[in-house]
Amino acid sequence: MIEKNIYNPVVELAKGPELTAASYDKTQCVEVMAAKPTVGGKPGSAEITGRATGHPGAGIDGTINLWLSIFRFMRPDGTVNHVAGWNIALALKAGQTALETAKAFEAYINSGTRPYKASASGGDDKALVTITYKE
Repeated sequence: MIEKNIYNPVVELAKGPELTAASYDKTQCVEVMAAKPTVGGKPGSAEITGRATGHPGAGIDGTINLWLSIFRFMRPDGTVNHVAGWNIALALKAGQTALETAKAFEAYINSGTRPYKASASGGDDKALVTITYKE
């Protein structure tokens, strides 16, 4: 007989959302460096490079997007937590630096009600936004 709801901390603490990213700006790029912020505290990160051309109006042109996928994990008491996904799109301003974009993601994520915290670091031409699962 297979017993269900057995908590395995190694397995459960390694779970987390998949972090993906896309740039729809002509001159500012984004690349995922670490794709899974885990329940156990391992951060995910995305590197932003260049200065933005900017958001000219309606649509996705001149934006950068980060996505955190939906995921589930089991708590030590055997209950399952279902964590909603999150699509974060930022409209960029012409000339916006990589660090300004990273700080904008940091501010947006930290002010949200989702169980994530972010930090920004780097310089004008290359910056990193680091995202950690915090419950």
